[in-house]
Amino acid sequence: MGALVGLGVGVGLMLCWSAFALPSVPRTSTRRPSGLAQLLARAGLGQVSVSGFVLLCSACGLIAGLVVELVSSTPPVALAFAIMAGYLPVVIVRGRALRRQREFAEVWPEAVDNLASGVRAGLSLPEALAGLADRGPEALRPAFAAFALDYQVSGRFGDSLDRLKERLADPVGDRVVEGLRIAREVGGGELGRILRTLSGYLREDARTRSELEARQAWTVNGARLAVAAPWIVLLLMAFQSDVITRYATAGGTIVLIVGGILCVVAYRAMMRIGRLPVERRILS
Repeated sequence: MGALVGLGVGVGLMLCWSAFALPSVPRTSTRRPSGLAQLLARAGLGQVSVSGFVLLCSACGLIAGLVVELVSSTPPVALAFAIMAGYLPVVIVRGRALRRQREFAEVWPEAVDNLASGVRAGLSLPEALAGLADRGPEALRPAFAAFALDYQVSGRFGDSLDRLKERLADPVGDRVVEGLRIAREVGGGELGRILRTLSGYLREDARTRSELEARQAWTVNGARLAVAAPWIVLLLMAFQSDVITRYATAGGTIVLIVGGILCVVAYRAMMRIGRLPVERRILS
């Protein structure tokens, strides 16, 4: 009896010591990624760090500001173009993200059809997903190739799906992945029929959205032209020193500030009027 009590005391003391002496396991961060990180992921640039991208924007703004300052010798004008040049990488990445999302929307029905064919042929769900790395649409093959390697190494289907969602960073991909996750967990006896229904819905949605985007294009192009025109004229004026130096005065600086604010407000208003409903990611 005494030996048993001594053993219990010893184990208790050892557990108390280990709680303070052993290093704590770091907790997994549950914070959502920043808006800039999400934008880079949607553009397929998830490997680019936010700090590196911010450094690129700063370098673009600094170079443009120095060049305009050397040409015009007018600090307010140089600062205006430095701000626009610093924001230019964000505009480029945002356009890349939109093009990538449109491309994915066009090829997802084909991917779902291939997935349904694989399931109908007797493949398991992970095998059918991994098969999209070879026979799926070209735009989606790298993501599914990474999924196949990830699942082969870990064997955890749920975790592999989570990482697939992170690589795709696409609203339609989120719906497909979550549907597959539910079918895997509850037993997808009707998986083939569900996939065919989903494929038809995605085709109809992509067709409708492409028609609306074609009608919206004139609004977007008109807004961009209206905003860019005065600044292009200002840049051409920078080569005329007797004219551009007027913007170095207090009145000229006020004109630049007011003009910049009006351009931003007008552009945002036109884009809001002509915008289409944006599909948001789910469970991301």
